[in-house]
Amino acid sequence: VQLVESGGGLVQPGGSLRLSCAASGFTFRTYIMSWYQQAPGKERELVAQIPNFGANAEYADSAKDRFTISRDDAKSTVYLQMNSLKSEDTAVYYCHAMGPPPSYELEYWGQGTQVTVSS
Repeated sequence: VQLVESGGGLVQPGGSLRLSCAASGFTFRTYIMSWYQQAPGKERELVAQIPNFGANAEYADSAKDRFTISRDDAKSTVYLQMNSLKSEDTAVYYCHAMGPPPSYELEYWGQGTQVTVSS
C-alpha cells in the first residue's frame, strides 16, 4: 500500500495550492479519504474528508469556504484545493485512507507534504 502526496510548497498569503495523493495497493473507491494537517508543536488534525460512494464531503471549520476535497476513483487519487491561504495553514499535510466497508478497520497514511504560507 502506498499513499504519495505531492503539490506542497511555499506560497504567499492569499495564494493557492493543490495537493494530490496518489494511492495504490488497495481498492481506492471503497475507502474514505481524508487530508490532515500537523503544524509544529501541534497534534495532527482533520482538515477535510470525502467518503466513498458519492457521499458529501466534510470540512474542519478552518477549511470551510477555502478548501475543496475531491477524488478521482479512476485515477485512485484524492485532491485538496486550497485557496485564500493564511499563515496559520502552514503545516505538513497528510493523506489518510480508511476502509474497507463495513468494518473500516484498516487505515493508511502518506508521508506528508509541507505547505508553508509566508510572504
